Amino acid sequence: MQKTFEPTRSPSSLSRSVSNTLKGSAGNLVEWYDVYVYSVFATYFESKFFRPDDKNATLFIWAIFAVTFLMRPIGAWYFGRFADRHGRRQALAVSITLMAACSFAIAVTPSVDRIGAAAAVILVVARLVQGFATGGEYGTSATYMSESAIRGHRGFLSSFHYVTLVGGHVLAQLLLLFMLTSFDATQISDWGWRVAFGIGGLAAIGVWWLRKTMDESLSAEAIEDARKGGAKASGSLHELFFHQWRPLLLCFLITAGGTVAFYTYSINGPKIVQSMFVSDNPLYATYINLAALTLLMLLQPLGGWISDIIGRKSLLVFFGVGGVLYTWVLLLWLPQQTDRAVAFAILAFGFVILTGYTSINAVVKSELFPTHIRALGVGLGYALANSLFGGTAPLLYQASLRQGQVETFTAYVTGVIAVSLLVYVFFLKNKGENWLDDEARLEGSNSGAAIK
Repeated sequence: MQKTFEPTRSPSSLSRSVSNTLKGSAGNLVEWYDVYVYSVFATYFESKFFRPDDKNATLFIWAIFAVTFLMRPIGAWYFGRFADRHGRRQALAVSITLMAACSFAIAVTPSVDRIGAAAAVILVVARLVQGFATGGEYGTSATYMSESAIRGHRGFLSSFHYVTLVGGHVLAQLLLLFMLTSFDATQISDWGWRVAFGIGGLAAIGVWWLRKTMDESLSAEAIEDARKGGAKASGSLHELFFHQWRPLLLCFLITAGGTVAFYTYSINGPKIVQSMFVSDNPLYATYINLAALTLLMLLQPLGGWISDIIGRKSLLVFFGVGGVLYTWVLLLWLPQQTDRAVAFAILAFGFVILTGYTSINAVVKSELFPTHIRALGVGLGYALANSLFGGTAPLLYQASLRQGQVETFTAYVTGVIAVSLLVYVFFLKNKGENWLDDEARLEGSNSGAAIK
């Protein structure tokens, strides 16, 4: 049955579209800072949650990082359903509230020498809740920023989704750099990491207010129709798995290679650099990682802008081919380097390749789904692939290091990227009909817009 209303609110002007993009980006920035402050400061708070004589402490820390990704599909389901039925803005406000509460909880948790194993339990619970919130944040914010972007500029404006995602990592690295130049390692381990988590909680409170002031991208009629249980069952798993399973599968496969590359390049890559200079000056590694991550952040709008001109598929194929050919360089050649400039160049070039995926992945996935199921479809498709391939990458890499099987891990990452590359080549097209731009026309045909 044809809808008699516009499901989304088109931005009244480019300036309004930019304003909503900036507001959505600010929340995304803080939420991902809360995610990455864990990986950046893990070395310093490890001994506060696990006893220093525990030989498996490092593995446990990264296991917790990986386990939190198991909550992302649940968060994607809950917040995606909520966003498709009650609006994107409310869902985003709730997710940032949960992130703030958990950051504060981690910051004030007593250490293992005071409360024993309970410290690790609190860390696990807080990170699980943050994984739940992050699962909702990705799909809902990607959907909101894609819908709020004005036609013809969707690639460029939605690229700020990853500008702020990477920006959260950059902020965490900047804070670590400041602490390393102002305090010694003992002070950072004693209380510096607590300040880092506390800052994330405080910033999230300000973002909560900001998100309450941004425009809702769903029309009032669409929200009312969803609340009444419209014909399309907005945010319904039945609708998603039975009527939208093709774009859901495509979303999963698009994400698989991109997410394993993202966490391998942006988490394992900087950790490799960090280990290279551990016996020298740790500031060297921080400078290299910060410069490379800043480059990755600044490349995102360029990638989005290029996609508006030549199409999305071309960039994804560039990433896929580059990832298949370059992953071995990053994982096997980078650890052998001793020159700081060479280390930066290897990491930075990997980030150039990664931009082919990160800059446009939000809009590519949003274009696959009709409005009534978009937040759930984007969020769940991403979260399932992210949990299986993304969050496990740092843990699997650490395990491969211990077993002397880095080559096997390299082959695994390359293989997953290769599968996604096949999807990019054979199942996507550069330009044409998509649900964001042609909702009314596609509603009648129920066509998979971006699918060949």
